[in-house]
Amino acid sequence: MWRCLIIEDDTDNARYIATGLKEEGHFAAICQDGASGLQRATGEQWDVIILDRMLPNDIDGLSILSTLRALGKKTPVLVLSALTALDERVRGLKAGGDDYLTKPFAFPELAARIEALVRRSSSNNEVRQLQLADLELDLVGRRVARAGKPIPLQPREFKLLVYMMMNSDQVLTRTMLLASVWDYHFDPQTNVIDVQISRLRQKIDGPFDQALIHTVRGMGYMISAGGAIAPASSPA
Repeated sequence: MWRCLIIEDDTDNARYIATGLKEEGHFAAICQDGASGLQRATGEQWDVIILDRMLPNDIDGLSILSTLRALGKKTPVLVLSALTALDERVRGLKAGGDDYLTKPFAFPELAARIEALVRRSSSNNEVRQLQLADLELDLVGRRVARAGKPIPLQPREFKLLVYMMMNSDQVLTRTMLLASVWDYHFDPQTNVIDVQISRLRQKIDGPFDQALIHTVRGMGYMISAGGAIAPASSPA
């Protein structure tokens, strides 16, 4: 699963990109102006940023890009633009862009370019694997194994497991899971989390003696090799 930031003021285009990425099992966040885009681009960790060249107000795409590089941020950036002139492409790349794609574009090409950027970055110094006890997760190859036994997961299950392993030994509330795995910033009042956790637990813990996925009553869930914490008791 990749964490993808889309900085694009065209609502339809941003949703088109986000929907495609989410269908492939990735996390995608959208910012529709330069100010919020710059804040999230510099303040959070991303695997790739899809950046529109032309943005409303005072901060355009190249300003965001230049600021990122000045701060030493090496996050791969794919610049999107309706400006097709060669000198505009050169400007985008010289400002620190890793690739430049002109509009309109087809999602498969966008996805292929993003994958190339992420793989190139991962081959340098990014974390490629997560491990907890005998559970291993390959972020690049999207493979999971426990005690050497491969465990096939659906895209949402894989995304959920990545988030839990990146936050191992921490209680993850429904709000945290809904926002980070489902991109819901409200509670839809469904049992989707409980169902997905149950399915994941059957695959990760079912065939093995040691349970790694735990329910923390009244709080949420956690993944840990040391067992779940006890919920805080209510005052008398």
